[in-house]
Amino acid sequence: MRIVRFCVAGKTNYGILLGAEVRRLRRDPFLQFAYSDKISYLDSVSYRLDDIRLLAPCTPSKIVCLGLNYRGHIEEMGLAVPSVPLIFLKPSTAVIGPNESIVLPYGCRRVDYEGELAVVIGKRAKNVPAAKAAEYILGYTCFNDVSDREAQTVDGQWTRAKGYDTFAPLGPWIETGISPHNLRLETYVNGELRQSASTRELVFGVPELVSFISDIMTLLPGDVIATGTPAGVGSLKPGDVVQVKIEGIGALTNPVVNA
Repeated sequence: MRIVRFCVAGKTNYGILLGAEVRRLRRDPFLQFAYSDKISYLDSVSYRLDDIRLLAPCTPSKIVCLGLNYRGHIEEMGLAVPSVPLIFLKPSTAVIGPNESIVLPYGCRRVDYEGELAVVIGKRAKNVPAAKAAEYILGYTCFNDVSDREAQTVDGQWTRAKGYDTFAPLGPWIETGISPHNLRLETYVNGELRQSASTRELVFGVPELVSFISDIMTLLPGDVIATGTPAGVGSLKPGDVVQVKIEGIGALTNPVVNA
């Protein structure tokens, strides 16, 4: 099932994508994460996909990101494999949705794309055992951990480099019906393949990440865990179009513009 968040006639709604049609949901899917009869929550109102504007599929209170979680990326950065998950936060104000522009801040010399699988939390999670992590996950979506490399190097920590407005593209929808353990992830810039890997190459897998992070901080409905990027990161320039594609989910596309 694909859960979308969309805007039509100036109003924001949640819906279910059914082919080229979106059926509106009667209520926020995060409030009814555990319902059994999903169809009963569908409204009679439907829209053609071409007639609505897709938004980021959730509004996270926080985005918990993973650094150095693919061995190929660790090698290209010349760093050591972490002994525990290396986490950092992106602010909710960095989130943009499908087809929204990534804005390169004035004066930034190098801004990189980083295609990633994102985990969307479905209900409040605290001290979750890895074996029960799936019970707290609503689904999965595509993510781009846009990063200012110069700021990352100069600052010695990643808040500024990763936290600019528009540096967290998310979408195009939440896919609930897949396993995260062996999905093909690809990133394209202007149609050219730049990253290609499988989520089976993650150093720390999804259940372990949910457990580790929820031991540190409470995860709320709609929060996002971005699981890290594979090898092949590279820079963006104005006029580029970057696309993150994940098997079983779809493609997140964003143009790049100057501030």
